[in-house]
Amino acid sequence: MTFFEARNVNLHFGSFHVLRDVSFEFGKGDVLVVCGPSGSGKSTLIRSINRLASPLTSGSMSIQGCDLMSLPRQDLYRRIGMVFQRFNLFQHLTVLENVALPQRRVLGRNRREAADRARALLDRVGLADKADTYPVRLSGGQQQRVAICRTLAMEPELLLFDEPTSALDPEMVGEVLQVMRGLASGGMTMIVVTHEMGFARELGTEILFMEQGQVVERASPVDFFASPREARTRAFLDQILHH
Repeated sequence: MTFFEARNVNLHFGSFHVLRDVSFEFGKGDVLVVCGPSGSGKSTLIRSINRLASPLTSGSMSIQGCDLMSLPRQDLYRRIGMVFQRFNLFQHLTVLENVALPQRRVLGRNRREAADRARALLDRVGLADKADTYPVRLSGGQQQRVAICRTLAMEPELLLFDEPTSALDPEMVGEVLQVMRGLASGGMTMIVVTHEMGFARELGTEILFMEQGQVVERASPVDFFASPREARTRAFLDQILHH
């Protein structure tokens, strides 16, 4: 059963053709990993799902049959959550407030409900003791885990990750990937833009390789790593796996 579908998606920034006839679909509970060289359109693709990029020039995207472009923005943010590269936490709010506030604003939860949900999620990612701390006192890995909690608190059907570990020091990458592993094994549907090939191999249901705004190859992790069909895919893997 198709959960999400993109059909012939084209996107221009002025005269620059960023996404070119991008089509793919996946099912509920799948983890779609999107990889490719810098500037290949990966981040633009997932930002366009959340309507953070310019409107599509042509094509369509739908979640469970609902056209994303015509969904009211409030509904879109309820159904699709996004975790950014740079955390985007409110620096003037405590960790608990960062996770609780969007629930009150968007879902209409009362202060108690929102705080309880926030504490449960912080506990789940090993940050229960940081509830009253401000983001500036946290490491990058801890901030990213808070950002994931904030997104999960909205109970989205689909979670988008835009290079969630690329702004982190190497020793902090593992703690964020560990949380993402837990989400994947719990059945969360995800699209993950990442250079972490270990994560792609271990947890991806399917891998989408993009270059110059196009989908060059779509394959299962086994086929993608063992026998990529396209020369451009092989060159990318050769570069990323041997450096």
